[in-house]
Amino acid sequence: MFSVIAMTTNRLPMRSAGMPWPALIAMALTTFLVVSGEMMPTAVLPLLASDLEVTTARAGLLVSAWAGTVVLASFPLTRLTARFERPTVIAGALTIFAIATLVTALAPTYAVAMGSRVVAAAATGLLWSTINAHAASIVPEHRIARATAIVLAGGMMGTVGGLPVGNALAAAVGWRLPFVALAALGLVGAGAALVLLRRVPVVDHATDAGHPSTTSRPLWPVLALGAVGGLLLLAHFMPFTFVAEILAPSDVSTPLLLVLFGLIGTVGVALVGATSDRFPTIVPVVLAGALAVSLAAVLGIGRSAGLDLVIVLAWGLAAGAAGPAVQASLMHAAGARHRRTAGTLMPVAMNVGIALGAAAGSSVVDRWSIAPLPMAALLPALLAGAGFLVIAAQVSSPRPRPEVAAAPALR
Repeated sequence: MFSVIAMTTNRLPMRSAGMPWPALIAMALTTFLVVSGEMMPTAVLPLLASDLEVTTARAGLLVSAWAGTVVLASFPLTRLTARFERPTVIAGALTIFAIATLVTALAPTYAVAMGSRVVAAAATGLLWSTINAHAASIVPEHRIARATAIVLAGGMMGTVGGLPVGNALAAAVGWRLPFVALAALGLVGAGAALVLLRRVPVVDHATDAGHPSTTSRPLWPVLALGAVGGLLLLAHFMPFTFVAEILAPSDVSTPLLLVLFGLIGTVGVALVGATSDRFPTIVPVVLAGALAVSLAAVLGIGRSAGLDLVIVLAWGLAAGAAGPAVQASLMHAAGARHRRTAGTLMPVAMNVGIALGAAAGSSVVDRWSIAPLPMAALLPALLAGAGFLVIAAQVSSPRPRPEVAAAPALR
């Protein structure tokens, strides 16, 4: 294990740093695994519930308890491991995730499965916090959004690819095999992270002539962006929690619409990577507006197959881009000084937004019905857009640009 001194000296000046593809791909594999692990119970729920002799509703708590654990554990674990090298933390946390996931696969009772899920979720909170900060720390300031998009694309692929594969495996040979596969891949990913991430030095953003204040930026924009980002995710998950019911009136099959939703979300992630480095405060404003428009359009589901496809694609594009855009904006606002805080704040805000969005959506459905959900979600979406706009107006941050050689001084 490297010492704390090695962490501070293992840096590259801004002009020497490029895109460290092997390291970014290793972190993308990690996000693929943790997103697949978080949501895998939803792909195997009936089989899991039957085998562990619990109701489907109780089995569903394996997912909601995960989100709560991430919220509670992220900041304490990040503080506890702050003195260690990030590659070591990532490899160690991914190893714990893999072992806990294997215990889930072998669990003889529901209590053992729940306990192992809590351990895996705590490791996931630490992973998200550390990966978010590390991805932004190994690239130049003007490439943070691109690096973020690459890493988060792994998580998107976990939803689009990991869950369908897990569902197919469960149907063929039982619910336990998908968790065994995730555990094995987790151990492979931990080894890859330990080897590949240590080869890439941290970029010294303080040497960036275009960003002289990266080590002295205020904390309030980071906190504000996290809060408003959570509000935007709340707006999305209010209706998305009941997405199967919302899409049911369509003549297009719901599974096909959901696959298209996930695939277009990956395009949204790519768009964030292409635009957010130039416009880190503006992209979230645009996406909040796009999400609001698409939520209003969801009311038209069922009128025609063509319109349904357009609506789902628009909703998926905005939803897929929302999280990465908020994270890229957070990392730009944080600078080097608050990067660890920003990295931890994102998974906390995301999981709080998901939990509150699901609860708010359930409240609307219980009191009225599914029908008013999209319109009810408009209010937090519009408030989030307004919040991003206020932050963009208040924060004066220069546009990121590559390092250029300084002109010789006049004599």
